[in-house]
Amino acid sequence: MESIIMGNTHIALLRGINVSGQKKIKMADLRQILEENGLKNVKTYIQSGNIIFDSEPVDRSALQEKIAIIIRQQFGFDVPTLVLRKNDVEHILKSNPYLEEADESKLYYVLMKNTPEEVLAQQFSQLQFKNEGFKITDTCVYLFCKSGYGKAKLNNNLIENKLKVKATTRNHKTMLKLLELVSD
Repeated sequence: MESIIMGNTHIALLRGINVSGQKKIKMADLRQILEENGLKNVKTYIQSGNIIFDSEPVDRSALQEKIAIIIRQQFGFDVPTLVLRKNDVEHILKSNPYLEEADESKLYYVLMKNTPEEVLAQQFSQLQFKNEGFKITDTCVYLFCKSGYGKAKLNNNLIENKLKVKATTRNHKTMLKLLELVSD
């Protein structure tokens, strides 16, 4: 078994797979195909496209592109892919402005693949949503959905459209679990 130097562990987040019967991918198939294409120690967490893997040091955008190409070639559809490192997830979690005041089951993270244009972020910051709080940073929109994400007007699609970015959303529990898995 080939070993990878510790510290080269990554998290890949796929957007929009296995949702309402769309873009279906079995996690066992995904793990196998990613390993066949050079990623090591591939693990997945739940069916929504959370992947932990080891790889030689490569820049994040190259890894994102590699995974997206593998999925396109093997499964026949495009899936926006975001790659993070352990320190990215730690920083995102520590920076949540709602952590102290909110029930953790009401916290969500819209993780953006690219930084929104400043003018779009400023315009978006002026919006208000009943029972929903949010804060925009360069990499994440923090959501506090007092009535739950399922009822929220402020969702991944709206954020992508208004900020002109690609993004994927994860709840607080999933973010904590990903940090735990990458720390093992």
